[in-house]
Amino acid sequence: MGDRVRVRKLIRNDGTFPGKDIGFHLAKKGDIGYIVGIGTYLQRAYIYSVHFLETNYVVGCLKKELDLAEERPPLIEQPDW
Repeated sequence: MGDRVRVRKLIRNDGTFPGKDIGFHLAKKGDIGYIVGIGTYLQRAYIYSVHFLETNYVVGCLKKELDLAEERPPLIEQPDW
């Protein structure tokens, strides 16, 4: 959680985002967001809750729709042996 991610394709409302019409553009390709939660769909797929700061939308995304925007360093530096 907290990973900075980039959207790989246009994300549209499939009817699960309240207050917006079906087909409404929630995030466009290249938008940056932060993972704020992880859930599952029918115990078959992980759904990542991504907070897009520019729009203040929290959108559920599949892994295939996201790329890491930056690599995270290891928590503990380890020497090369």
